[in-house]
Amino acid sequence: MEKIKIETEYIKLEALLKYAALCSSGGEAKQEIIGGKVKVNGEVCTMRGKKIRPGDEIEYLGKTVSVG
Repeated sequence: MEKIKIETEYIKLEALLKYAALCSSGGEAKQEIIGGKVKVNGEVCTMRGKKIRPGDEIEYLGKTVSVG
């Protein structure tokens, strides 16, 4: 599991996918989220503006990222 450190209170899911290099662009991240391919804390999330806070875990294409 990869750990991603953020310096703010939260980061939006779409931005996190780009920041963690799981998606190459915002457009790709948007499509993957809307397509139901991303899980937040074990549940599919289709809200690209979902606020991700420290302690949350993101799953995408078999990779898990922990936010700290």
